[in-house]
Amino acid sequence: MRIVVTGASGNMGTALLRRLAGVPEIGEVVGVARRLPPASSPYDRVSWVRCDVGDPSAVRTLTEAFRGADAVVHLAWQIQPSQRPGMLHRSNVRGSRHVVDAVVAAGVPALVVASSVGAYDPGPKDRFVDESWPTGGVPGSLYSVQKGLVERLLDDVERDRPELRVVRVRPGLIFQHDAGAQIARYFLGPFVPVSLLSRRWVPVLPLPKRFRVQCVHAADAAEAYTRAVLSPDARGAFNLAVGPVLDPGSMARLLHGRAVAVPEWLLTLAAGATWLTRLQPTDPGWLWLARSAPLMDSTRARVELGWYPQYDALTALTDLVDGMAAGAGTGSPALRPREPLHTAIATHLPGHGTYY
Repeated sequence: MRIVVTGASGNMGTALLRRLAGVPEIGEVVGVARRLPPASSPYDRVSWVRCDVGDPSAVRTLTEAFRGADAVVHLAWQIQPSQRPGMLHRSNVRGSRHVVDAVVAAGVPALVVASSVGAYDPGPKDRFVDESWPTGGVPGSLYSVQKGLVERLLDDVERDRPELRVVRVRPGLIFQHDAGAQIARYFLGPFVPVSLLSRRWVPVLPLPKRFRVQCVHAADAAEAYTRAVLSPDARGAFNLAVGPVLDPGSMARLLHGRAVAVPEWLLTLAAGATWLTRLQPTDPGWLWLARSAPLMDSTRARVELGWYPQYDALTALTDLVDGMAAGAGTGSPALRPREPLHTAIATHLPGHGTYY
């Protein structure tokens, strides 16, 4: 089999490359990335194509890369710079359109797309929803609204191209040690002293009472993607999340601190003020998404894909926290290790530029 992965050098892409390397049925993996990684593990067993999927010329490049592929896994997605919404729409929505057009033009039989819990409409925090929950996104969250737009794109291609096998993977937060520096860079910025996490000690964790989110370890998500690629009957959406649900109490215990209930309006005000003043890169929409996204039931992935995750949520979070403390990364530009503070401050403002 020949598999092409867009966004192959990022958090999920790196984990997927590691998993695909151990699959005997897969003879060639082609990675597509805007910035190519060095020829070191796990990137050295991959044929690379440089392509910015949002560029108007991308369809031609992608079509050539996709020819002869048995499946395309579309992971490319840009989260930062948050202060440039037009740039994010170009990469995420227009880029996904380009990928779909190239898949159709190249005659690829299967397309596996990285959707997200963020694609869902606001939902319950006291029960779990299946894949039939509406996917219009959470108003006010740019990430969520764009994930919803891509879901509508996939609706159209499923209707117009029934011969194309389309799979939508909807994971919770994806954690791994090697994404520590990247996630800190994307969501905390250079001024938060994440090295203090080496003791796993955060004395006070200020979060709303209703804060409840789900996650999955990147290695387990990679297993689900691999099974979706290899399963000829797999179609439609698959939720990916593991227990326990992360709430202020469980997170505070892991960090040996105390959860302090903070009103949502106050956290939103603080996030907005620090984001607008360029002190940190996370806009308030991420808080609205965390507050509103439903809890997911992953039964379908277990039953139809035979997906049984190896890591629970607390183990996945611990792996990430340790990676953040260490400034961990890989040789990939997207997953590069943490830079010294003076370098980070000198090269960008949080939420701006192409630094990310």
